[in-house]
Order: sequence, then structure tokens, then C-alpha cells
Amino acid sequence: MRINEDTVLQGKLVALVPYALHHVPRYHEWMKSEMLQKLTASEPLTLEQEYSMQRSWREDADKCTFIVLDRKKWEEQACLDEDCMVGDVNLFLTTPEDPALAEIEVMIAEPSDRGKGFGKEAALMMMLYGFTKLGITKFEAKIGQENKASICMFQKLCFEELSVSSVFQEVTMLLCMGDQQKEWLLALTNHVTEAKYCETRQRIQQSLS
Repeated sequence: MRINEDTVLQGKLVALVPYALHHVPRYHEWMKSEMLQKLTASEPLTLEQEYSMQRSWREDADKCTFIVLDRKKWEEQACLDEDCMVGDVNLFLTTPEDPALAEIEVMIAEPSDRGKGFGKEAALMMMLYGFTKLGITKFEAKIGQENKASICMFQKLCFEELSVSSVFQEVTMLLCMGDQQKEWLLALTNHVTEAKYCETRQRIQQSLS
């Protein structure tokens, strides 16, 4: 999805940046992990296939992705964003008959970065983006039954269990954005700012030289 190709969202803990070519090598290294493949229901890809997937994320109108960065490391320590990557967050708009519905996925890939609140803030920021920019008012999360940490996180984000599939061994959770939920989301994300990604990255790179 091209709408976010020059967008950076800045929170307290994380920054969300568009998935770019320079992120692919590290992302590819992450996805060699059998555990991450299982948690994300992904197949191992070659590096060439990963570059093709990155182009698909950029071009396809039915999915939106951001790479999750450790904001403190990125901005305060002025590191290249590919050295600050901790995961990704995605929206899938795969139900044409219901354009207000999107599936949300969050992955914190680095084990040392889990349990720090990165995933929760990234999910809230993506929900804010989906709601304000894409008109999403229903968020669905499909989570492996063994992924207790992710289920617990989405429960804290007010998602409710919709169904359980014994075939796919996954739980489907749903959050519908009524007036109360909208106020809740906006209150929790009132610190989030938006900027131009290219300008922000260039400024940080200049501070490194």
C-alpha cells in the first residue's frame, strides 16, 4: 500500500516506518527462525523472494505494513533505522464486502525486545493509522493458540474472542470501534506524531556523519 510510503509515526517507545529495501536483509534473517515462521504462519523465503515480498507490501492495495523501530535507539542514539528494527505491524484489508474490516498482525522479532511494551504501542499506533487514514472500524486478530503472550496483549487492547479453530489451532479476536472505543484509542495515542520518513531518516543519517 503506497499511502504510507513516506510516513513515520512516532510514539513513546517505538517509531513505525514504511518497509523499505534497506530493511529486507535483516527482516530476511529474522524469518529464518522456525519459531517466527510458526508464530506468523510463514514459509521460509529466499532473499530474492523477500525482496519481491517487500515490493508486494509496497504496491498491493489490500495490505499495509510498517517496520517497528526502537525509537530511543533510532533518534536519541542516532542509529540507522535498519540497526534499530525490532519487528513489524501489518493490516490486511482482504474482505471487499466489508472495507471497514482489517486483520492486524504484530511481530516483535528480537527476543530481547519482547516484554518492553513495543508490541502494544505498535498495535495501538497501527490501529490509530487504520482508523484515521483507512477508515477501519473493525480490527480482527488471528493468533496461534500457543501464543499466550499475544493473546494476552490483545485482551489488554479490549479485543474479545470471536472464535477458536481446532483445525488451524488459532484464536480469532475482534475489536469493533464504537464511540467509547474511539475515545479510548484516541486518548491512548494522543502522543503519537506523524512526519515525513525520508526527511527524518536523512536528518538522523546526517547526525551520524
